[in-house]
Amino acid sequence: MLDDFMMRAALAGIGVAFAAAPLGCFVVWRRMAYFGDATAHAAILGVALSLAFSMSIFVGTMVVALLMALTVSALSGRGYAMDTLLGVLAHSALAFGLVAVSFIAGVRIDLMAYLFGDILAVSRGDLAVIWGGATLVVSLIAWRWSALLTTTLNEDLAHASGINPKREQLVLTLALAITVAVAIKVVGVLLIAALLIIPAAAARPLSRAPEGMAIIAGLIGMLSAIIGLRAAYVFDTPAGPSIVCVAALTFLATSVLKGVRPQI
Repeated sequence: MLDDFMMRAALAGIGVAFAAAPLGCFVVWRRMAYFGDATAHAAILGVALSLAFSMSIFVGTMVVALLMALTVSALSGRGYAMDTLLGVLAHSALAFGLVAVSFIAGVRIDLMAYLFGDILAVSRGDLAVIWGGATLVVSLIAWRWSALLTTTLNEDLAHASGINPKREQLVLTLALAITVAVAIKVVGVLLIAALLIIPAAAARPLSRAPEGMAIIAGLIGMLSAIIGLRAAYVFDTPAGPSIVCVAALTFLATSVLKGVRPQI
């Protein structure tokens, strides 16, 4: 576990958890789980476009994830149920991305690494991108924290306070796109939404204030990354799914704790 590549992997996992924690709380509060899933699935199309045009994977995935999130926001409320719209867009984007990858000639692509992550192959450059993106996400959420909370609580109250809910939705959309772009290397397209939602959901029974929930979610995410990597190292299992499994077991434990804890 003290090898250089394992240390980079641990730092990458901690960085993604650092970004996903506060954003994941808003995803849980706003019931945006499918929204996050659709944005994450679109990232594979971003990977294909990045490879086709020889550009940065981070830039390509972020741009496509942002476009997907904006498309969902624009189409919502136009006669389609939100879960139906998100289901169509999420699976369509993933399918088009996988088909687009097959047309790229002369480039060897490990689809499993993009679908389920390849945290053990994180380089120093990847680490800089992950922590840079994570810092940007946390700074963005911290800057708009009060306005985001007010909008999440009640849009009418937000309007009365001079807050534009659409602007706050755009802030969350941008933060989600950046998180997807930095997390694809760690847990992959199919597990990004899990890393967003599960630590936040696990933190909910343990917290009494929004800020506390974000902090606890961050700690759960970081511990899940470290313990999941250790489990992958010991049992020779895939690292990304192992991290999500640890987070899921933590959610189960906090749910049981909530059920047996006496109400105050």
